[in-house]
Amino acid sequence: MLSGFIEGITSYAKAFSLISKLKLWKHAMVPALLSLIFGGSIIFGAYSLSDNIGGWLISWYPWERGLSLLTKVATVFSGLLTGILGLLIYKYVILILVSPFMTPLSQKVEEHLTGQSFDEPFSVGKAIQDIIRGIRVSLKNIIKELFFVAGLFLFGLIPLLAPFTTALIFLVQSYYAGFGNMDYTLERHFNVKQSSQFVKRNRGFAIGNGVVFLGLLMIGIGFVIAPPLATVAGTMGVSKRLDKAK
Repeated sequence: MLSGFIEGITSYAKAFSLISKLKLWKHAMVPALLSLIFGGSIIFGAYSLSDNIGGWLISWYPWERGLSLLTKVATVFSGLLTGILGLLIYKYVILILVSPFMTPLSQKVEEHLTGQSFDEPFSVGKAIQDIIRGIRVSLKNIIKELFFVAGLFLFGLIPLLAPFTTALIFLVQSYYAGFGNMDYTLERHFNVKQSSQFVKRNRGFAIGNGVVFLGLLMIGIGFVIAPPLATVAGTMGVSKRLDKAK
């Protein structure tokens, strides 16, 4: 698992080089624009809501004693909550929105790596199929992710456990982000259930892929380059493991 995790991280450098070599950055233009617009909206919404949520939480506290400390805690809590929810919403919505563009990108990379031709030119019907599959995968994963994140978040209310649960929440989100990035390739080979089993067997790589993906988003520039880089990195990892899986 550790080797897969490291590979999931280091594959981004190779992905950048491969996109440049194959001149595939044109496939990233529309996804980058969609990601930038939607990501900016999520950040603005999360920032606007955090104060309101903090104020609502404080309104339930009936005493003056400890109010100052509670206000600080509520502000941090509401900021963390809106940040986690915002990132979760962004991740799944953008994976669905960009699927008609990331699937052809993944296909070209896999053809280059394996020499196999899939001969699936872009069409409206195929784009709709990609979106539908993306919705199915996202709905299935978001339910599971919310369950784990909610449980960890509750444990995080215990001060001593907060640093550990925060790290675990990030790793859980990374796993499901990596799943989505790998699925652009998996959809050509497996159904949804089989894809889920494949990612579970390669969870280290999925987490490593998702860690860099979410890390790029956190520094801003990721809204532009994260989707194509993560897709190509995921394609490289999946292609390497397909023969063994089959």
